[in-house]
Amino acid sequence: QVKAFVTQDIPFYHNLEMKHLPGADPELVLLSLRYEELERIPLSDMTRKEINQLVQELGFYRKETPDAPVPEEFQFAPAKSLPILLTPQASTADAKTPPKRDKEEHPDL
Repeated sequence: QVKAFVTQDIPFYHNLEMKHLPGADPELVLLSLRYEELERIPLSDMTRKEINQLVQELGFYRKETPDAPVPEEFQFAPAKSLPILLTPQASTADAKTPPKRDKEEHPDL
């Protein structure tokens, strides 16, 4: 099931890449815009349908065709902006993750 997802479905998702690690169990590794690891989700026991549902629930954009353009609002998907969650004091106190800087640092994503 995972192999079918990797070979047939991944090309349709924007910002979703496959990295083959010989001998490793398949897992979805979620990274921040700064490529910091956020979470690892094991995929071995999941069906292809469940994996597709998971990545869509996580906010990955599925294109109509692998070559289809990605709408502007999904260019950084599944990244979520944080300004709504942060208070003005929190955004200045946490200088490591200012919400606006992420998109400027990685304009190629």
